[in-house]
Amino acid sequence: MSNSRLSELLDIVKQEFDSISSNGVMIKEQRDEFENKLSAQINEINTLKQSFLDLKNLHTDIVNSYQEEISRLRLELDNRQSNSNNSTRPPTPNKSNQLPPPSLFSNQQKPFQQREFQREQQPQQQPQQLQQPQQPQQPQQHPQHSSQSPLPINTQLHSIKRSQSPYPSHSVQQQQQQHSQQQPQPLHHLPPPDHPPQPPQNSLKPINHSIQTDFTDVDSFPNEFRKDGSDWLAIYNPQLKRNMDVSLIHNLVHESVVCCVRFSTDGQFLATGCNKTAQIYDTKTGAKVSVLVDDNVPIKGDLYIRSVCFSPDSKFLATGAEDKQIRVWDIQKKKIKSLFTGHNQEIYSLDFSSDGKFIASGSGDKTARLWDVESNTCLHTFDIQDIIMCDTGPIDSGVTSVAISPDNRMVAAGSLDTKVRVWDVKTGNQLERLTGHKDSVYSVAFSPDGKSLISGSLDRTLKIWDLSGTTSAINGGNPPPVKNEINGEKTGYAVCINTLVGHKDYVLSVAVSPDGKYIVSGSKDRGVQFWDPNTAQTQLMLQGHKNSVISIDLSARGQLLATGSGDYHARIWSCTPEQS
Repeated sequence: MSNSRLSELLDIVKQEFDSISSNGVMIKEQRDEFENKLSAQINEINTLKQSFLDLKNLHTDIVNSYQEEISRLRLELDNRQSNSNNSTRPPTPNKSNQLPPPSLFSNQQKPFQQREFQREQQPQQQPQQLQQPQQPQQPQQHPQHSSQSPLPINTQLHSIKRSQSPYPSHSVQQQQQQHSQQQPQPLHHLPPPDHPPQPPQNSLKPINHSIQTDFTDVDSFPNEFRKDGSDWLAIYNPQLKRNMDVSLIHNLVHESVVCCVRFSTDGQFLATGCNKTAQIYDTKTGAKVSVLVDDNVPIKGDLYIRSVCFSPDSKFLATGAEDKQIRVWDIQKKKIKSLFTGHNQEIYSLDFSSDGKFIASGSGDKTARLWDVESNTCLHTFDIQDIIMCDTGPIDSGVTSVAISPDNRMVAAGSLDTKVRVWDVKTGNQLERLTGHKDSVYSVAFSPDGKSLISGSLDRTLKIWDLSGTTSAINGGNPPPVKNEINGEKTGYAVCINTLVGHKDYVLSVAVSPDGKYIVSGSKDRGVQFWDPNTAQTQLMLQGHKNSVISIDLSARGQLLATGSGDYHARIWSCTPEQS
């Protein structure tokens, strides 16, 4: 029995062994199967990894290729823009729809609009190299102007959908040319060149224009005639003695096109106007000390501040905007002290009288107005009555710029119809209608002695007008015996004595130094030029902005220059006598 029992146990062990062996074989097969699957998955992962690396390399190559192509296209675009800067024209003050922009004015419907104010490039994308002045070009004829959209009034800063300012899409000269082609005898003739009788002696004498220095090829100027900054450049005229040193002090970044800049009387602050807000900066530190916003203005839509002006005591700031209203702000309280209403279109220019009693305003509604600050009333409305007619209707004569003479006796205004007019503050009578520019006048400024008036135009020139006879007449003196006449019409005593030629595109803003020794102008050609009024020569040319220089101003002591541009920047420069 023990042997039988042992056999049974051995059989049980054998069966158990066979069962375990069978299970082991199955497990081994499963392991081999899993190992095969794992190997396949590893291979697949390696394949995907390699594909990913290939795609990454391909993407890198494509990105590099696109960046090279974009750089090439940008360079080509900059070259084309430099060579065809005349093809767009400034927007005009008649606000058909909207506001000023960064490139300069070419909008038909929106004055100072986003149409021309569109920046040619976003500020952060602007190329580091300085834009060179554009080559002069013959003006191009624009297509027939639409009768449905009024002429806007600023200059082309670039469609300010990130872009520009207001002025007519067709120049007065072009409209008159079209009219003359259709009719043998046009309804209106531009007056002949300025050769009226000589007025009483003035500090500025008529001159014979010498050949202007060509500032187009900035690289050709020797180092002794140039000054290079981090992103700006000053070029001095080799024909003149270098008597001024210019440097950049502050670069003030804004969120939209900078439509206007203005120093306080003491030069301690600079006010700027852009979309919906006016800012005030400390000129020493560059810090923003105040932001003025009218909370009652609807949030939707744009509202560009086209003009700013400090009161003589620097306690108040007047702002003119697209909503046709003039606001006078108490700067310390950041609240509106006075609100002047009456204009029917956008406000394009403001100027405080030197005694702080009056404010002059210019609008696209073809009027300039004089406001009494204390009584909040309109003292005079200076209407432009001599409207020029052509076959398509009246030529826009919106007022683009106003200035009050230093003695507060006269108000001057530049207009889209190429004329400069001067009125008597006391009587409201028109004293002068100055004719000579071939295109819209965008800026006017009196000399410190009030005997001269400087105007800047879309015809790329500045003109200096002698007002000695005018001031003598209103002060009861002995004016010239004969007034200037055009087609038998008496137009005043003033005469053009100098024409400053040198900008490659529209002249958008002018200013005169406190001592009257130099004139400064800003242009759509992105440059700022300093002029000697006695020689009509450019003393120096300043480059730095990446878009049109829409507005400029000089401090009361003449040692600071402010510039506002369609590139969303305002800049403060020092301009001091050169150390000998």
